[in-house]
Amino acid sequence: MRAARTWQNVRIRITRGIMSQVIKRITDLVGAGALDDAQRELDAASPETIDATARQICRGQILEREGAWSDAAAVYQGILDNDPDDVEAAFRLAFLADLRGDDQVAIEHYENITAEVPVHVNAMLNLAILYEDHGRFECALDAVERVLVEYPNHKRAQRFHKDMLASVDMYYDEDSERSLEKRNEILETPISDFELSVRSRNCLKQMDIHTLGDLLRTTASELLSYKNFGETSLHEIEAMLSQKGLRIGQLLEEREPDVSRLAVPSGLDPAKAGMLNRSVAELELSVRARKCLMRLGVSTIGELVNRSEAEMLSIKNFGMTSLAEIKRRLGELGMTLKGG
Repeated sequence: MRAARTWQNVRIRITRGIMSQVIKRITDLVGAGALDDAQRELDAASPETIDATARQICRGQILEREGAWSDAAAVYQGILDNDPDDVEAAFRLAFLADLRGDDQVAIEHYENITAEVPVHVNAMLNLAILYEDHGRFECALDAVERVLVEYPNHKRAQRFHKDMLASVDMYYDEDSERSLEKRNEILETPISDFELSVRSRNCLKQMDIHTLGDLLRTTASELLSYKNFGETSLHEIEAMLSQKGLRIGQLLEEREPDVSRLAVPSGLDPAKAGMLNRSVAELELSVRARKCLMRLGVSTIGELVNRSEAEMLSIKNFGMTSLAEIKRRLGELGMTLKGG
């Protein structure tokens, strides 16, 4: 009985080997444009060397090369109607939609295919291109990184990843740019535009404080240290800034977050506590991870270690790959996320 099962397994492997050779031969002929030869090879193939589904896939590919895209799509759709999980038919349908410019249909099919593990490399990279075309740069980057996680030496994915990192860094965020321009315009407002006493204006001028930005970069102690600048002038300026929702030294506080308010992780080497003030940029994270931290308002390592895994994963487009990357980087410094 055991010998019979062994021989049956051998026959299955031989049959599958022959089948794959036949399919490859037909596919190669289609790729070379020898469509008549491919059709003859397909017609001559017996059911033992190519099953019904594979026969339909090959037929669809011949139709594709003949330019009969609608007929090819009908063939692939017929396969999916019988077996919704047929990856090859779904991929061919997605590819045809991609060629026709029907991006949304292509994306839908590609996303269904790439939801499976292991990753379908061609589907994932095609999906990344479509994401990038539609401005979904982070989704595109994530798609390529998924390929590289499973196939670190994949040349096409490596090149694509490198190009995308450059394009994401150069991505022009119009809303952010407008906000930045408006902020700069406010900061460059001359002090002379505000209703201050002659004494206060003269003191600020002598201190080389000419714009609102200059004032927001100066501390109260620095102002009071200047000759002839007293509490009255300080209160006058504080009141003026308060009406605009601003305060003295505000820009200094934004540039240097008060890490002392953050909890120092238990068990952290005191010698490493000083690292909490450092920017998360020093962790050299991927573009995707950096942008997610920006959304979370995390700019220093101290702020990062006071966030939990759940908080990280709650951010849109932040997945396990980025989380693992951050944990690995923190681990190299002897640190963990909150609760880690």
